Amino acid sequence: MRINCPYCGERDAAEFSYLGDASPARPDATPNDPPLDPASDEAKALRAKYHDYVYLRDNAAGFMKESWYHGGGCRAWLTVERNTVTHEIRKVEAAPGVGATVVKPAPKTAAARKARR
Repeated sequence: MRINCPYCGERDAAEFSYLGDASPARPDATPNDPPLDPASDEAKALRAKYHDYVYLRDNAAGFMKESWYHGGGCRAWLTVERNTVTHEIRKVEAAPGVGATVVKPAPKTAAARKARR
């Protein structure tokens, strides 16, 4: 499988690490609030939300958004829209909020890459 990194161009999937489904949102826990009593219903509900966030994932057949890390290249976090059955990749973009957008994207064509050197 080949992934077209927006910063480095097309690369082999061996350069990337797969994190998983990119759609779950981390539960809100405000660090400035006073600590919760571990036995309270509110604390139990928060633990249940974190359990679901960490351990429960859909394993859908078809297209889904996934998080990938390009450790063998630009070290950017990417959001890849990939078909989990055929491995067809529809879209690759910098993951929001992780500082990946500070690197200049790679040119789209081979001629543009050559001119960039």
